[in-house]
Amino acid sequence: MIDKDIFEDLFVLEIANNHLGSVERGLKIINEFAQVVRFNNVRATMKLQFRDVEQFVHRDFRNREDRYIQKTLSTRLTDEEYAALVKAIRQSGCMPTATPFDERSVDLCCELGIQMIKIASSDLNDWILIERIAKTKKPVIISTGGSSLKDLDDIVTFFANRSIPLAINHCVSIYPTDDSKLELNQIDFLKSRYPNNTIGFSSHEYCDWSNSMLIAYAKGARTFERHIDIESDGNKVSTYCSLPHQVDEWFKSFHKAREMCGAPGTQKRIPPKEEIQYLDALVRGVYAKEDLPEGHLLSDEDVYLAIPLQKGQLSCRELMRGEVLLKPVEKDAAIRIDDIESPYSQIPSLRQVIYNRGIDPK
Repeated sequence: MIDKDIFEDLFVLEIANNHLGSVERGLKIINEFAQVVRFNNVRATMKLQFRDVEQFVHRDFRNREDRYIQKTLSTRLTDEEYAALVKAIRQSGCMPTATPFDERSVDLCCELGIQMIKIASSDLNDWILIERIAKTKKPVIISTGGSSLKDLDDIVTFFANRSIPLAINHCVSIYPTDDSKLELNQIDFLKSRYPNNTIGFSSHEYCDWSNSMLIAYAKGARTFERHIDIESDGNKVSTYCSLPHQVDEWFKSFHKAREMCGAPGTQKRIPPKEEIQYLDALVRGVYAKEDLPEGHLLSDEDVYLAIPLQKGQLSCRELMRGEVLLKPVEKDAAIRIDDIESPYSQIPSLRQVIYNRGIDPK
């Protein structure tokens, strides 16, 4: 079985190219969000996007007024500048990760010691790139935006056959995404179809940083991603990006979701002591209908059940009928574990539970 715990409760903070081609701005983003991560005590990775721009953008189209082309060109960084950001991410206490968009960038991931690789939604069937990524044997996260079911089945099978840990993020590739388009029920579908993979939620929403977290976590999402940015130097922040105070709210919603959901849905929860004590107070105790002599064999006609349950008293849970009284019991008196000979009276741990529950009769 592939170890998928590496992705559990992991936050991916996507810097993308919001550094705007400036190491200084990238460092500001890293430092501000690292404080939020530390304050909220979460596991987080900060993710960069790597492109070998000279090869990635065809030279004949570099003057084309295309938003993607021009943003790619204007935000390029050298390998050394990427290395400086990766080092800062490590020093901040977060794990550096990256999305490589070409084969040379996969090599850069290895050169910089990137521990986990993200495959963008647009590259889910770019098999030349995927095969290069698989050769690194690094854990991989994919996003499902715009994908077909065959795309997903193929890539999940591909990484499973190579025993490479894979997380699958439900994602809607609309920037920004309205609440009505979040399609969070897809988390249910992904968990059902790919039970051996961690399922996550990569969000580009802009209306809320709390409700979708509560819902996604409750549905079983266990890794989460948002684009991050800061307000500085008059640069406009894209609506699908989250500012530090918004990510702080996001993290707090995660902790609230964990608190409210409790134990994993794969096992029965263990009730807390105060819950047991509360319910014990509602359980009926066993009382004598009449004066009962020593050696009497208890039957239904000898007892009645009533509240309160007293410390050391038999309850409706333990009454087996046929118990032998070891001492006389007066009418309306509680019948206690010490008054009878039964299987319950012979087990020290059970006796102790009965001694400790209920109210003190004095």
